[in-house]
Amino acid sequence: MNQTIFHIAFPITDISQAKAYYVDGLGCIPGRESPHALILNLYGHQLVAHTTKESLTRQRGIYPRHFGLIFTSEQDWKDLLTRALSQQLSFREEAKERFVNTPLEHRTFFLEDPFYNLMEFKYYRHIEAIFGNPEYTQIGDR
Repeated sequence: MNQTIFHIAFPITDISQAKAYYVDGLGCIPGRESPHALILNLYGHQLVAHTTKESLTRQRGIYPRHFGLIFTSEQDWKDLLTRALSQQLSFREEAKERFVNTPLEHRTFFLEDPFYNLMEFKYYRHIEAIFGNPEYTQIGDR
């Protein structure tokens, strides 16, 4: 089976703090590590945390920059939400439902890591809304 894997790289300032958050907290599987970077497996996708000496600042809102996953199983979404709550991870936005009673209905929550990187985790009631339904123009919260 040929599986395409998503990759994203993002800034951190401390490897051990990143491991505590992403491995112990979020449940990522650790991969290779150097003094300057850490590879993580998040549900089969590659996250690479690169250290920087630049000052990292908090984004005002959830837009424009964040990354995350869309779950195809509501139970998997709920399980991650439960883990995030039990690990006391920092929520940028609590779990909520968007566009209720429309074809775009989905559940979502946002986490913020110690380095101000934002992650969104979603579950769509109607899988075709992930990429389809172009007649609807709603995207996110404004």
